Amino acid sequence: MDLVSFGIVYNREDDGAGDVHAHDVFLIMWDGRQIHVHNFSGVTSYDVGHQHRYAGTTDPAPNGVPHTHRYVTITSLDDGHTHTLRGITGPDIPLPTGGHYHLFQGVTTVNGRTPHKHSYSGRTSTS
Repeated sequence: MDLVSFGIVYNREDDGAGDVHAHDVFLIMWDGRQIHVHNFSGVTSYDVGHQHRYAGTTDPAPNGVPHTHRYVTITSLDDGHTHTLRGITGPDIPLPTGGHYHLFQGVTTVNGRTPHKHSYSGRTSTS
C-alpha cells in the first residue's frame, strides 16, 4: 500500500545552536486526508478610540502530540489602517467529548496615524 503525503518544509529559525541546520515539517495531506488546522477570530482591545476585528486559519500542525500552530492574519480596516497578528498558539487542550482547541494571545504590529498597537486573545475552533 502506498501512502501519499504532501507537506511544507520550513527553514527553522536560528535557535542559538551554532552551525546546526534544521527544518520543521508541516504535513498538509496524509494518505489523502487533510491534516487539521483551526479557524480563529475575535476583536482586538480598544485603543486610541477604536478596535479591529480579525479572522484567519492556522497553519497545519507539525507532527506530534502535543502540538501548536503558527498563525498570521490582517485585522479589519478601521480608523484608516490595519494591523498584523502573528504568533504561535498554545499547546492542544483536549475536550472531554474528543477533539481539542488552542489558546492564543498577543499584540498586533504598530500602525495608524497615531502609532499604536492592540492586544488580542482567544481560542481556536475545535478539531
